[in-house]
Amino acid sequence: MLDWLYGLLSHDLGIDLGTANTLVYVRNKGIVIREPSVVARHRKTKQVVAIGREAKRMLGKTPQTIEALRPLKDGVIADFDATAAMLTHYIRLVHQQAKRPGLPSIPRPKVVVGIPSGVTDVERRAVQEAAIMAGAREAILIEEPMAAAIGAGLPIEESSGSFICDIGGGTSEIAVMSLGGIVVNRSVRTAGDEMDEAIVSFIRLKYGLLIGEPTAEDIKISVGSAYPLTRGDRQTVVRGRDIETGLPKSIRVGEAEIREALAGVVREITQAISETMEETPPELVGDIMEHGIVLAGGGSLLTGIDKLIAQDMRMPVWITEDPQTAVVRGCGKLLDDAVLLRKVKVAARRV
Repeated sequence: MLDWLYGLLSHDLGIDLGTANTLVYVRNKGIVIREPSVVARHRKTKQVVAIGREAKRMLGKTPQTIEALRPLKDGVIADFDATAAMLTHYIRLVHQQAKRPGLPSIPRPKVVVGIPSGVTDVERRAVQEAAIMAGAREAILIEEPMAAAIGAGLPIEESSGSFICDIGGGTSEIAVMSLGGIVVNRSVRTAGDEMDEAIVSFIRLKYGLLIGEPTAEDIKISVGSAYPLTRGDRQTVVRGRDIETGLPKSIRVGEAEIREALAGVVREITQAISETMEETPPELVGDIMEHGIVLAGGGSLLTGIDKLIAQDMRMPVWITEDPQTAVVRGCGKLLDDAVLLRKVKVAARRV
């Protein structure tokens, strides 16, 4: 009864705590925060200087006294204090926006957080602890492929099989679902970050040019592709530091070159999809062949990756609407469906 009352008064949250971006969904309001998962803080005092977009602009540009870091690596917490500070900032931001002068303070929220399916018990507890420290009254964990499937509107509670691949920043989450549960799943720590690293390495080896990961991400977005399309060879100008001379240098790279750079990473993801399919019960394979593979996550926006997977798997592949928000939308839907939430949650902790 008390929890029901808290639910009416508080602003319960769904959070996609991603390696690249953190998204916050407020019950009955929708997605209110979509920020990079970056924290800038003072090296000695650990005082937070900036969070989100402002902190991301500082990556690779900070003086010795300040460090700009991404507190999550491969989908899990790498820096607990920075993650807790980031979550605290966003939860307070939501409540400050909602609070009205003269009214009593809003109760602490219930928080549903999406986590990679391959995390350990220690990593799960770290996420729960960070959420509780940030001000949540209850932290409920949901596996990201399940949240993404719910956000994409897949019929996960039916007896037919649903196949989803969520390509995020730190992990690619692949799962086959039926009757409200995950039948087969695979979590590979190869995703958007590894694509950026592959571009950095390719530019350094081929052109002797040093660039940072933010520049590599811009290249991936502007001319990156996984499959040759008929629109021609898109090109972009890349600026960095020449390894031999140490001086600034500009080069022009094309779509075909970046596709070559990304080929190894994309191949790992398609291989993981193939291995997951091999482990899937035959009856569910028939359903998947009929309905197709669903792609979610920011990595699914890489040009032509759906065409490549469809060619390799010989079945339909489609990208869900607004793939970057699929996980947080799924977490948000679960806030309104207590029965399904009890069925699919992997862990829960109250204050």
